[in-house]
Amino acid sequence: MLLSFPNWIIHLSSSLEWGVAAALFFRYGKLTRRRDLRMFGLAMLPHWAGSFFVLAYHVSGDTIPFLLDMSELINLFGSTALLLATLNLLKSTKPSPAVGYTAALAAIMISGKPQSWMGADIFDAILQLSSVVYLTFLVLLVKLYRRDPELFPALSLAGFWFVVVFISVTVFCMYLATKVRGYPTLSHDDLLHGLAESLLTVSNLMIVIGVHRKIREVEQGERRELPTLQG
Repeated sequence: MLLSFPNWIIHLSSSLEWGVAAALFFRYGKLTRRRDLRMFGLAMLPHWAGSFFVLAYHVSGDTIPFLLDMSELINLFGSTALLLATLNLLKSTKPSPAVGYTAALAAIMISGKPQSWMGADIFDAILQLSSVVYLTFLVLLVKLYRRDPELFPALSLAGFWFVVVFISVTVFCMYLATKVRGYPTLSHDDLLHGLAESLLTVSNLMIVIGVHRKIREVEQGERRELPTLQG
Protein backbone atom coordinates (compact mmCIF):
# COMPACT_ATOMS: atom_id res chain seq x y z
CA MET A 1 0.00 0.00 0.00
CA LEU A 2 1.22 3.48 -0.89
CA LEU A 3 -0.32 5.38 2.02
CA SER A 4 1.47 5.80 5.33
CA PHE A 5 -0.34 5.21 8.64
CA PRO A 6 -0.97 8.95 9.29
CA ASN A 7 -2.29 9.30 5.74
CA TRP A 8 -4.66 6.39 6.30
CA ILE A 9 -5.95 8.07 9.46
CA ILE A 10 -6.68 11.23 7.45
CA HIS A 11 -8.50 9.28 4.71
CA LEU A 12 -10.56 7.25 7.18
CA SER A 13 -11.43 10.39 9.14
CA SER A 14 -12.70 12.11 5.99
CA SER A 15 -14.96 9.17 5.17
CA LEU A 16 -16.21 8.80 8.75
CA GLU A 17 -16.99 12.51 9.08
CA TRP A 18 -19.10 12.55 5.91
CA GLY A 19 -21.10 9.56 7.17
CA VAL A 20 -21.63 11.24 10.54
CA ALA A 21 -22.74 14.45 8.78
CA ALA A 22 -25.33 12.49 6.76
CA ALA A 23 -26.68 10.88 9.94
CA LEU A 24 -26.83 14.25 11.71
CA PHE A 25 -28.74 15.91 8.86
CA PHE A 26 -31.23 13.03 8.98
CA ARG A 27 -31.60 13.52 12.75
CA TYR A 28 -31.98 17.28 12.25
CA GLY A 29 -34.83 16.57 9.85
CA LYS A 30 -36.52 14.24 12.34
CA LEU A 31 -36.25 16.77 15.17
CA THR A 32 -37.70 19.56 13.02
CA ARG A 33 -40.24 17.18 11.42
CA ARG A 34 -39.01 18.15 7.98
CA ARG A 35 -38.93 15.38 5.44
CA ASP A 36 -36.88 17.50 3.01
CA LEU A 37 -34.03 17.75 5.54
CA ARG A 38 -34.14 14.00 6.11
CA MET A 39 -33.91 13.52 2.35
CA PHE A 40 -30.89 15.84 2.27
CA GLY A 41 -29.16 13.58 4.77
CA LEU A 42 -29.97 10.53 2.67
CA ALA A 43 -28.71 12.34 -0.44
CA MET A 44 -25.26 12.49 1.17
CA LEU A 45 -24.98 8.69 1.30
CA PRO A 46 -23.87 8.09 -2.34
CA HIS A 47 -20.79 10.27 -1.80
CA TRP A 48 -20.09 8.29 1.36
CA ALA A 49 -20.32 5.03 -0.59
CA GLY A 50 -17.96 6.50 -3.20
CA SER A 51 -15.35 7.15 -0.51
CA PHE A 52 -15.15 3.41 0.22
CA PHE A 53 -14.21 2.74 -3.39
CA VAL A 54 -11.41 5.30 -3.07
CA LEU A 55 -10.23 3.58 0.10
CA ALA A 56 -10.35 0.20 -1.67
CA TYR A 57 -8.35 1.70 -4.54
CA HIS A 58 -5.64 2.77 -2.11
CA VAL A 59 -5.73 -0.64 -0.40
CA SER A 60 -4.92 -2.16 -3.79
CA GLY A 61 -1.88 0.10 -4.04
CA ASP A 62 -3.63 2.14 -6.75
CA THR A 63 -3.47 -0.87 -9.07
CA ILE A 64 -7.19 -1.34 -9.81
CA PRO A 65 -8.38 1.72 -11.80
CA PHE A 66 -11.89 0.24 -11.98
CA LEU A 67 -12.37 1.08 -8.28
CA LEU A 68 -11.49 4.72 -8.91
CA ASP A 69 -13.82 4.85 -11.90
CA MET A 70 -16.65 3.44 -9.78
CA SER A 71 -16.05 6.10 -7.14
CA GLU A 72 -16.35 8.83 -9.79
CA LEU A 73 -19.59 7.34 -11.17
CA ILE A 74 -21.06 7.09 -7.68
CA ASN A 75 -19.95 10.64 -6.87
CA LEU A 76 -21.75 11.87 -9.98
CA PHE A 77 -24.95 10.27 -8.69
CA GLY A 78 -24.17 11.72 -5.26
CA SER A 79 -23.76 15.27 -6.56
CA THR A 80 -27.01 14.89 -8.51
CA ALA A 81 -28.78 13.62 -5.39
CA LEU A 82 -27.54 16.62 -3.37
CA LEU A 83 -28.65 18.98 -6.14
CA LEU A 84 -32.16 17.47 -6.21
CA ALA A 85 -32.37 17.49 -2.40
CA THR A 86 -31.45 21.18 -2.34
CA LEU A 87 -34.06 21.96 -4.98
CA ASN A 88 -36.58 20.16 -2.79
CA LEU A 89 -35.56 22.35 0.17
CA LEU A 90 -35.89 25.47 -1.97
CA LYS A 91 -39.46 24.53 -2.88
CA SER A 92 -40.44 24.56 0.78
CA THR A 93 -38.93 27.97 1.59
CA LYS A 94 -40.46 31.34 0.87
CA PRO A 95 -38.62 33.22 -1.90
CA SER A 96 -37.09 36.50 -0.81
CA PRO A 97 -38.30 39.57 -2.70
CA ALA A 98 -36.20 40.78 -5.61
CA VAL A 99 -33.50 38.15 -5.13
CA GLY A 100 -31.47 37.72 -8.27
CA TYR A 101 -28.15 36.00 -8.87
CA THR A 102 -25.87 35.05 -11.71
CA ALA A 103 -23.84 31.87 -11.43
CA ALA A 104 -20.88 31.11 -13.65
CA LEU A 105 -20.19 27.37 -13.58
CA ALA A 106 -16.91 25.87 -14.79
CA ALA A 107 -15.85 22.24 -14.81
CA ILE A 108 -12.83 21.50 -12.63
CA MET A 109 -10.08 19.98 -14.72
CA ILE A 110 -7.99 17.34 -12.98
CA SER A 111 -4.39 17.12 -14.19
CA GLY A 112 -1.90 14.39 -13.40
CA LYS A 113 -4.78 11.95 -12.89
CA PRO A 114 -4.27 8.19 -12.49
CA GLN A 115 -4.90 5.72 -15.24
CA SER A 116 -8.55 5.05 -15.92
CA TRP A 117 -10.02 1.64 -16.65
CA MET A 118 -12.75 3.28 -18.76
CA GLY A 119 -10.33 5.42 -20.74
CA ALA A 120 -9.05 8.95 -20.18
CA ASP A 121 -11.75 10.68 -22.23
CA ILE A 122 -14.64 9.06 -20.37
CA PHE A 123 -12.91 9.62 -17.05
CA ASP A 124 -12.47 13.32 -17.87
CA ALA A 125 -16.11 13.66 -18.91
CA ILE A 126 -17.37 12.09 -15.68
CA LEU A 127 -15.13 14.33 -13.56
CA GLN A 128 -16.19 17.47 -15.40
CA LEU A 129 -19.91 16.65 -15.31
CA SER A 130 -19.73 15.76 -11.63
CA SER A 131 -17.92 19.04 -10.93
CA VAL A 132 -20.53 21.10 -12.76
CA VAL A 133 -23.37 19.35 -10.91
CA TYR A 134 -21.67 19.86 -7.54
CA LEU A 135 -20.99 23.54 -8.24
CA THR A 136 -24.62 24.00 -9.23
CA PHE A 137 -25.59 22.39 -5.93
CA LEU A 138 -23.31 24.85 -4.09
CA VAL A 139 -24.88 27.86 -5.80
CA LEU A 140 -28.39 26.66 -4.94
CA LEU A 141 -27.27 26.01 -1.36
CA VAL A 142 -26.28 29.69 -1.08
CA LYS A 143 -29.68 30.69 -2.46
CA LEU A 144 -31.35 28.41 0.10
CA TYR A 145 -29.36 30.02 2.92
CA ARG A 146 -30.28 33.52 1.71
CA ARG A 147 -33.95 32.59 1.71
CA ASP A 148 -33.93 31.03 5.17
CA PRO A 149 -30.71 31.56 7.19
CA GLU A 150 -32.23 29.69 10.15
CA LEU A 151 -32.87 26.50 8.20
CA PHE A 152 -29.43 25.55 6.92
CA PRO A 153 -26.36 25.81 9.20
CA ALA A 154 -23.92 28.45 7.99
CA LEU A 155 -20.84 26.46 9.01
CA SER A 156 -22.08 23.43 7.08
CA LEU A 157 -22.64 25.65 4.04
CA ALA A 158 -19.04 26.86 4.36
CA GLY A 159 -17.91 23.23 4.69
CA PHE A 160 -19.60 22.19 1.45
CA TRP A 161 -17.95 25.15 -0.30
CA PHE A 162 -14.57 24.32 1.26
CA VAL A 163 -14.60 21.14 -0.83
CA VAL A 164 -13.78 23.42 -3.78
CA VAL A 165 -10.64 24.54 -1.92
CA PHE A 166 -9.76 20.88 -1.33
CA ILE A 167 -10.12 20.09 -5.04
CA SER A 168 -8.10 23.13 -6.10
CA VAL A 169 -5.26 22.30 -3.70
CA THR A 170 -5.37 18.67 -4.81
CA VAL A 171 -4.92 19.72 -8.44
CA PHE A 172 -1.96 21.89 -7.45
CA CYS A 173 -0.46 19.08 -5.36
CA MET A 174 -0.88 16.70 -8.30
CA TYR A 175 1.12 19.10 -10.43
CA LEU A 176 3.85 19.43 -7.82
CA ALA A 177 4.03 15.68 -7.22
CA THR A 178 4.13 14.61 -10.86
CA LYS A 179 5.80 17.52 -12.66
CA VAL A 180 8.13 18.95 -10.01
CA ARG A 181 8.92 16.16 -7.56
CA GLY A 182 8.89 13.41 -10.21
CA TYR A 183 6.40 10.96 -8.68
CA PRO A 184 4.15 8.83 -10.95
CA THR A 185 0.98 9.99 -9.14
CA LEU A 186 -0.01 12.08 -6.15
CA SER A 187 -0.53 8.90 -4.09
CA HIS A 188 3.19 8.18 -4.35
CA ASP A 189 3.99 11.52 -2.70
CA ASP A 190 2.79 10.81 0.81
CA LEU A 191 3.46 14.32 2.13
CA LEU A 192 1.51 16.21 -0.55
CA HIS A 193 -1.20 13.56 -0.67
CA GLY A 194 -1.75 13.82 3.07
CA LEU A 195 -1.73 17.62 2.91
CA ALA A 196 -4.41 17.68 0.21
CA GLU A 197 -6.60 15.05 1.87
CA SER A 198 -6.41 16.85 5.23
CA LEU A 199 -8.38 19.73 3.66
CA LEU A 200 -11.24 17.33 2.91
CA THR A 201 -11.13 16.27 6.55
CA VAL A 202 -11.43 19.94 7.55
CA SER A 203 -14.36 20.58 5.20
CA ASN A 204 -16.26 17.50 6.41
CA LEU A 205 -15.62 18.47 10.03
CA MET A 206 -17.09 21.91 9.33
CA ILE A 207 -20.23 20.25 7.95
CA VAL A 208 -20.50 17.99 11.02
CA ILE A 209 -20.01 20.80 13.56
CA GLY A 210 -22.48 23.06 11.74
CA VAL A 211 -25.38 20.60 11.71
CA HIS A 212 -24.55 19.41 15.25
CA ARG A 213 -24.93 22.98 16.48
CA LYS A 214 -28.31 23.23 14.74
CA ILE A 215 -29.46 20.02 16.43
CA ARG A 216 -28.44 21.41 19.83
CA GLU A 217 -30.35 24.63 19.11
CA VAL A 218 -33.50 22.66 18.29
CA GLU A 219 -33.14 20.44 21.37
CA GLN A 220 -32.56 23.44 23.66
CA GLY A 221 -35.61 25.15 22.17
CA GLU A 222 -37.73 22.09 22.88
CA ARG A 223 -36.49 22.01 26.50
CA ARG A 224 -37.44 25.67 26.98
CA GLU A 225 -40.94 25.01 25.62
CA LEU A 226 -41.51 21.96 27.80
CA PRO A 227 -42.04 23.79 31.16
CA THR A 228 -44.50 26.15 29.45
CA LEU A 229 -46.52 23.23 28.12
CA GLN A 230 -46.49 21.50 31.50
CA GLY A 231 -47.57 24.71 33.24
